[in-house]
Amino acid sequence: MSDLLRAPAEIKYAEELDWLESVDDGAKPFAWRLSPKMVRLFVLGSERADGLDRAIDQKWFGDRSIVERAIVTLASDRGLLLIGDPGTGKSWLAELLAAAISRNSTLVVQGTAGTTEDHIKYSWNVSMVIAKGQSRESMIPSPIMTAMEAGAIGRFEELTRSTSDVQDALISILSEKYISVPELDSDGIVFAKPGFSVIATANSRDRGVNDLSSALKRRFNFVRIPVVTNKKSEAEIVRFRTEELLRRHAIELDVPPTLLDVLLQSFADLRAAAAAAGSDDEKLESSLSTAEQIGVLEDAILHSNFFGDRALTARALASSLVGSLTRREPEDLAIINKYLHGVVEPRSKAEGGPWTEFLDGGRDTIATLS
Repeated sequence: MSDLLRAPAEIKYAEELDWLESVDDGAKPFAWRLSPKMVRLFVLGSERADGLDRAIDQKWFGDRSIVERAIVTLASDRGLLLIGDPGTGKSWLAELLAAAISRNSTLVVQGTAGTTEDHIKYSWNVSMVIAKGQSRESMIPSPIMTAMEAGAIGRFEELTRSTSDVQDALISILSEKYISVPELDSDGIVFAKPGFSVIATANSRDRGVNDLSSALKRRFNFVRIPVVTNKKSEAEIVRFRTEELLRRHAIELDVPPTLLDVLLQSFADLRAAAAAAGSDDEKLESSLSTAEQIGVLEDAILHSNFFGDRALTARALASSLVGSLTRREPEDLAIINKYLHGVVEPRSKAEGGPWTEFLDGGRDTIATLS
């Protein structure tokens, strides 16, 4: 794992998956590597009532019913569409599910304006076609076709970012469970093996970019991932990601719980201000998601480690927050400045502590950027 910038879930948690597979005596649909109960346990972590000989850490923080519905969908013949705001953990949940079920989460198509039908079906090795003609050997299967042939889980990220013709090509795959290759005289149909399914993700803020057709919608079970609003749950997510960051970078740095509280409260305040805003110009362009909160903390930790005193400070946290959330100038700077003067300054006078240093750090960064 040390040789990989970011190890996929099946490599990162390989030892844990091996152990779960060795003790799993539950019924497994198709060619699943784990039973549905063990898949849920891998994603959500173990409890004392599970009676396991070892603890399994929680990896995705959200409602249990969401994970269960996703697992049940994948055991059926329908695709799974995870939809929600940016930063709600859709892709991470999809990766964990694919890793637990197929031990391969890397069969991924990334939806963009440049994604073509070839990306979800197949293309050709031009040099081999010239030398030997079109054959199965000269065909380059897409990640989705590879998943079909292996009876595994294929993933389609940002489905609504791809154009309608690409989405239409996915309809036949989900309904017919095969891909026709008309260029081949024989062996011209690739059939899906039992266990094949597709997990797609869609950003709810992309509605209207490339809306899904009713035909495609019918072939997916929709599972909506809500924004985390519970402070306790959000704090668990931030702590989990922070510990991962420190381990990955081999950083020994003190992250005071009081500063995590400052970060959580700051995002809660900014979200409340965005909800009360009368127009988009009065809102930050940032979605203020948990993922962006983690990004702010990661930036502050790395800055403190490399250029500070190897201890996270409120000043570094404020500087990271202002720098990360300022995407439009001068609108975003004005919104953050208003927050500092209207909310943080009174709190600093009333509570003191890290809020005073947080206020000073935010003001200094705004002065630098202005």
